[in-house]
Amino acid sequence: MTQTPPDLTPRLARRPKSFPAPEFPPRKPKLFARTPPAVFSALLGLLGLGLAARRGLGWLGLEAGLAEAALGAILAVFCFALAALAVKVARRPAVVLEDMRVLPGRAGYATASMGVMASAAVLAPYAPALAAGVLGLGLALHLALAALWIKVWLGLPAEGRVVTPAWHLSFVGFIVGAVSAVSMGFEGVAQGILWAVMPVAAAIWGVSLAQLIARIPPAPLRPMLAIHLAPAALFATVAHGLGQDLLAYSFASFGAVIFASLLLSARWLTASGFSPLWGSFTFPLASYAAALISLGGHWAEAGMVVLLLAAALIPMIGVRVVKMWATGALAAKTNAAEA
Repeated sequence: MTQTPPDLTPRLARRPKSFPAPEFPPRKPKLFARTPPAVFSALLGLLGLGLAARRGLGWLGLEAGLAEAALGAILAVFCFALAALAVKVARRPAVVLEDMRVLPGRAGYATASMGVMASAAVLAPYAPALAAGVLGLGLALHLALAALWIKVWLGLPAEGRVVTPAWHLSFVGFIVGAVSAVSMGFEGVAQGILWAVMPVAAAIWGVSLAQLIARIPPAPLRPMLAIHLAPAALFATVAHGLGQDLLAYSFASFGAVIFASLLLSARWLTASGFSPLWGSFTFPLASYAAALISLGGHWAEAGMVVLLLAAALIPMIGVRVVKMWATGALAAKTNAAEA
């Protein structure tokens, strides 16, 4: 009588799955293939700090040589980062859409094109024609990126389509171009941008306030609330440059409310510890300092105090973010796509 062999199916089912052996040596990504767009938030803040220092030294009647030297160095780093991102995008253009599906990525692309517009203000005293071309390039890039973000947004699930402070960067960030346009005498351009984006900023402020009342944002995302200060500061700067002082003082006062709220809640905003999103503190702070200084008088005195705070905080954040980029940690922490 033959004996039935035992059923080995359960034992085989319990056998662990096999996985392919890891690559050796490990594969290295191509040069600049994973450049993190998030680095541009901090670089934009450094550019803004240099421009605010230029304005502050001018108000004091001092030579701005130190500020100009710093601006030159920051502009060089910014151009290097922009070239690295361009290499990544040229290698596989679809990587832009992948980056923009995550919050740090889309904020990073927006601040990159805003940085191009800010670079025009850096160059304006030295090469007006070049600055005008850079301004046009920055505005065109920002418009293209805003259109791409709308395309990505339409394809996101419902939870990914929530309004965030970063919407200011994508849809109100054109106002940085208006600041540069005023400095170059393109008042019509500045006026058009100002009146086009003010209603957009007002809508984002309103929706964000309602969200903040309804629920407390998670600790890692709280630093982005500082972005709400930037439009108020930039509107004040542009309005003053256009001779619309009532509008300028109104936005400066509104900015004071936001700035005071941020100061009072600083511990709450930073509860999760340092992260790349701390770059959100940099450009709004520098922009508000520059706005107050531009108004002169007691406003400028307050602006110099804000500038001192910015000078202490922004380089610290900028250096840490750039170091994270150099080590590859920034790409990993912000889920940067690889080309």
